Amino acid sequence: MRIDHGGLLVSDVRRAVRFYVDALGLPEVPRPSTFDTPGAWLQVGEQQLHLIGETEPGRAKQMTPDYDHAEVVIGYGTHLALEVDDLDAALARAAAAGVRPPGEVFARGDGVKRVFLTDPDGHVIELMQSGIEVTGEEPRLKAPKRG
Repeated sequence: MRIDHGGLLVSDVRRAVRFYVDALGLPEVPRPSTFDTPGAWLQVGEQQLHLIGETEPGRAKQMTPDYDHAEVVIGYGTHLALEVDDLDAALARAAAAGVRPPGEVFARGDGVKRVFLTDPDGHVIELMQSGIEVTGEEPRLKAPKRG
C-alpha cells in the first residue's frame, strides 16, 4: 500500500493554486475533463495533491478547523508535510510570494528541521528537511495551551 494523493477542500481554487505553485513550487498537472466540479491537481514528488473547489459557499471553512497560533507554530493538529531538499530556499521562495510562517524553524530531534505555515484556507502545511545533525539540544514539544 502507498499514498497516491491527498485532497484538500478549498474555497477558491485559483487562489489555492497560486499559493501551492508560487509559494511552494508545486507544478500543476492535468486534471481529467470528467470532473464537473472546480479543482486542480498538483504534483508532489511521486504523489499528487488534489485541490477540491467548494461548490457550497463556506463549506471549506466549515471543514477546516480554526487552529490557535500556538498550534500552527508546532503543527499540533491535522497537517500535510512536504519534504524539501533545502528548507532555507523553500522559505525564501515562499517569502517572495508573500508567505511567511508564523513561527521559527526548529529541529524535531531525529535529523529533521521543520516549520509550519497555513494555506489561504487555513490548512496547516509543514515544510521539512532531513539530514540535519541531531545535537541532543532539540526543544521538547508540548501540547500548546489554547487561548
